[in-house]
Amino acid sequence: MDYLTKLISIALLEDSGFGDLTSESIFTEGLKAKGIIVAKESMVIAGLDLASRVFKTIDPYAVVESCFNDGDSVSQGDIVFKVEGEIIGMLKAERVALNFIQHLSGIASLTRTFVQTLGKSSVRLTDTRKTTPGMRGIEKAAVRAGGAYNHRMSLYDGILIKDNHIAVAGGIKNAIKAVRKKASHLMKIEVETTTMAEVKEAVDAGAEVIMLDNMTTEGMKKAVNYINGRAIVEASGNITLERLKKIAATGVDIISSGAITHQARAMDLSMRISPFILPK
Repeated sequence: MDYLTKLISIALLEDSGFGDLTSESIFTEGLKAKGIIVAKESMVIAGLDLASRVFKTIDPYAVVESCFNDGDSVSQGDIVFKVEGEIIGMLKAERVALNFIQHLSGIASLTRTFVQTLGKSSVRLTDTRKTTPGMRGIEKAAVRAGGAYNHRMSLYDGILIKDNHIAVAGGIKNAIKAVRKKASHLMKIEVETTTMAEVKEAVDAGAEVIMLDNMTTEGMKKAVNYINGRAIVEASGNITLERLKKIAATGVDIISSGAITHQARAMDLSMRISPFILPK
């Protein structure tokens, strides 16, 4: 069972694993209907393929149609999704499908706002690991739909030496030395720094990527000038829309933001059921 199948199964089990008392009391099995999902505000849409899988999981014979692609801008009143199938199954899938679309569209929309604020800057905006437990894969897909990039997916696919690693290892130099003994030569080593002293130690120890964590813009400028191309420079911590352009102007290469995933609000969409289609 793949990741998305598990995720959908858990979400459906949570919502209708013991049935749908209301729908099953009102409707008979086999009764069919058409449904549409409508955007109630402008947004960058995301999660449509996931919604399709939700409806098809409940009703394998349902006919589904996404009216847009993830990453498209939609306007208030746009129909973004259509489905035809058994009414009971449709109602069981409705809230789960909407929850996914609303949440992921929120991430994509906020991400797009950050990207547009950066404008033509060459700085790359990325997400972080600050994601909803169990939903990292789809949230990071929503970030890409919004026009930004992904940082490492998990602890296994990137090396990032953080403050606790440094404290226990006895310094940046010791931590990098330990990592180099085991890491592939193909892997870059990133180090989190908060002071100029740590930046200098990271450069001297040969870090390929240096994160400037929660530094002031003036501190970032000084660090970028000191590094002078000897490492990729990433700005992180307290990344807000208001500070975004100023941070980009310091000369950093990457800006990583946890806000685009964990501070995004759910967008407003609703599902409408049309008059029943009686079985032939």
